[in-house]
Amino acid sequence: MYEPPPHKKESLEAQHALIRAQPLGLLISQGPDGLEANAIPFLLDASAGKFGTLRAHMARANKQWRALQQADEALVVFQGPDRYISPNWYATKRETGKVVPTWNYVMVQARGRPRVIEDSEWLRAQIEELTRTHEGLRPAPWAVSDAPAEFVAMQIKAIVGVEIEIARIAGKWKASQNRPAADREGVIEGLTAEGEPMALDMAEIVRKERAGSN
Repeated sequence: MYEPPPHKKESLEAQHALIRAQPLGLLISQGPDGLEANAIPFLLDASAGKFGTLRAHMARANKQWRALQQADEALVVFQGPDRYISPNWYATKRETGKVVPTWNYVMVQARGRPRVIEDSEWLRAQIEELTRTHEGLRPAPWAVSDAPAEFVAMQIKAIVGVEIEIARIAGKWKASQNRPAADREGVIEGLTAEGEPMALDMAEIVRKERAGSN
């Protein structure tokens, strides 16, 4: 990933926070038919390995897991907020006119050797943890045990697990850090005026990066 110094996010804590906030990762691997990519929700175990370990499952009917069995490395891309940035927001436009549009975004890329898991107990534990993670704060959380045992067993037979101990991880927070202070203020004001949730999220990221929180 291309990472100009102003946009490079080296904080493992920040990288892990993005993965937890945006757990639907794009799993990319090389297979017999070329590159394959599937969006899969991941769980992160920060305590397993130097950079953490990603765990997920996919449909057994998805041929990518067979390619993963032979792969030396897989890439998982996690995408955070992103937003178009208008040059009209820059103070520099009024001063010199020498500005162009751009796109702000937040991204983490994690790489490691994939391990395919077919053990039913591992798969049961994985789907239970995934369910607790996303149901836990709901008023009436659904649990795997709410479904009939025979149905759950059938569903488990239809999936395979994937575990990737992260060997390399990179974060990129492209949030107007390379612009003058007045331009960054203009970006915050412009995004805030748009008022949409992702625009407001990006405005907050630009604000934090402006404050130097890395």
